[in-house]
Amino acid sequence: MLAMTANKAELRQRLPVIPNKPGVYLFKDTSGGFLYVGKAANLRNRVRTYFSQSNKLQPKIARMLRLASDFDYMVTNSENDALILENTLIKRHHPRYNTRLKDDKTYPYIKIDLSEPFPLVSFTRNFQNDNARYFGPFANPGSVRKTVNLLNKLFPFRSCTKTITGKDARPCLEYFIHRCVAPCVGYVNQIEYRQVIDQVLLFLEGHTEDVTKQLQTDMKSASSNLEFEKAAKIRDQIQAIKSVSDKQIVVSSKKEDIDVIAIAEDKEEAWVEVFFIRQGKLVDRDQFTMVETSGEESSEILSGFIKQFYDRTAFIPPTILLQFRLPEILLIEEYLRKRRGGPIKLLSPTRGSKRKLLQMATENANQGLENFKARRISKETSASTAMTEIQEALNLPREPKRIECYDISNIQGTNPVGSMVVFRAGMPDRKHYRRFKVKTIGSVDDYAMMKEVLRRRFTRLSKFQENLNDIVASENDQNGLDSLSWGMVPDLVLIDGGKGHLSAVHQVFLELGITTNFIPLASIAKENEELFTPEMPEPVTLPRNTQGLFLLQRIRDEAHRFAITYHRNIRSKRSLASRLDSVPGLGPKRKKILLAHFGSIERISKSSEGELSALPGISQSLSRTLKSLLI
Repeated sequence: MLAMTANKAELRQRLPVIPNKPGVYLFKDTSGGFLYVGKAANLRNRVRTYFSQSNKLQPKIARMLRLASDFDYMVTNSENDALILENTLIKRHHPRYNTRLKDDKTYPYIKIDLSEPFPLVSFTRNFQNDNARYFGPFANPGSVRKTVNLLNKLFPFRSCTKTITGKDARPCLEYFIHRCVAPCVGYVNQIEYRQVIDQVLLFLEGHTEDVTKQLQTDMKSASSNLEFEKAAKIRDQIQAIKSVSDKQIVVSSKKEDIDVIAIAEDKEEAWVEVFFIRQGKLVDRDQFTMVETSGEESSEILSGFIKQFYDRTAFIPPTILLQFRLPEILLIEEYLRKRRGGPIKLLSPTRGSKRKLLQMATENANQGLENFKARRISKETSASTAMTEIQEALNLPREPKRIECYDISNIQGTNPVGSMVVFRAGMPDRKHYRRFKVKTIGSVDDYAMMKEVLRRRFTRLSKFQENLNDIVASENDQNGLDSLSWGMVPDLVLIDGGKGHLSAVHQVFLELGITTNFIPLASIAKENEELFTPEMPEPVTLPRNTQGLFLLQRIRDEAHRFAITYHRNIRSKRSLASRLDSVPGLGPKRKKILLAHFGSIERISKSSEGELSALPGISQSLSRTLKSLLI
């Protein structure tokens, strides 16, 4: 990786041409990937500090500069526009050295698409600026599913994805257990169903009293019309909603909407606690993690969270309580005001009831961080024990911090695929998982398929590293090779299989000149959980209750799952391919005409050439081709 010091003079020469205007600057590595994104009221002055005050830079930024080989910038109309652009680029590119929300792309939401005639209340990870209403983001997918399940107990909206015509013969079980009003059979129309969805929206917004008042009116109306069964259902619904509402803590006599945010910091990350207060009640709480926080001031971490979280959230309250006054508070308030479409205040109260709320959130943040650290230490201790046991059992030259496992999946040789899964420090590293379509083996030969997969993987490794023996897996992060997963050297290659599979892969290593001292090799046979290595004539058996065996089994099972899933996807796609796809000159439009007229490929094959050519677009020559290929 080219260090900043190597071309510092060249980059410094570009400083005078940087404008004295607001904008965003970007540091990049040799491959053009983003290392760091920042904003500035004055681009030239800000970028110059990275070259003139190198001894005063944070250690994290100093490390970034050693990897940087280029910088770029974008001019904006205002500092507020620069803040928006900076936030957008951080979300899109996940620069390695920016403080950011951990895995912010994957946060789930509750979605209600109001453009549909009979809207669903669904789980989604794809937040879009459309006509749908979104609630979230939530840090934990499990909490979203629990919330959706609770909503369905309280409000009878549909959970199926079928097209609603109102003409179904009978409703499903959901109707009979009062979890759906059955629009599928026409028991309610669009307007009546929309009333149910409106109640869901009010509940999610925290307006439970408005929901119960509306339902009480509906109950009285049903009772007046002598619809006693309907009135009883509504009564039970009201009681269920009140039961949930009573469990929510009242924290303010005023019916305010407030978010309370507090953080607790560790070395490289920060735990963020968010309390959601709606209509004066604490209706929910959630926890998030900010990463790459080393060297950052607490107020800067909090500022980064505010910008990234409220750029993705579906609702911004008029008041947000914070532990610290933010360094750019006026700028961020203006940004949030535009996002919200109304006034907003960022407060750091020093006394009163709001201060007590902050203290409660802060205490929960500190406790959450301690619990998180305790769980992580427990996992790390277990993983460390497992890796030590594996190293000792297999006589490995180094601790197996990076383990790659391979498996093959096929049915009688059809659609054969291979999988590669990677575990780092005892945990799956899914970014480095890889899938292979077996290309050269036409028969049922697992050994040959495994050889092809391993040959392709380690041929790529040799291309990435001119001198493999100079690389040690534990140094890969320092060399900036995270994105070059093919160039990373495993501490152990594990094969799902017995001695035969191991022998086949060992032949590949010998062909490529890879020694098992440099890249250790082993296989695990499922029947007796025996381990085989090329150096040991007898199998190695780890005790059944050891962490080492548990880890190897988990890795092996994950490789099998990954291979099976890929094989199933390929098989299902190919099974959907019609025999008509192989007919030359028959495009999608003509195929649609044939199927619409005859109904199936079997009936097409039994028809005469005259019947075929009578259809629009089907010539006599094409009808003859169809008959010859479909017989």
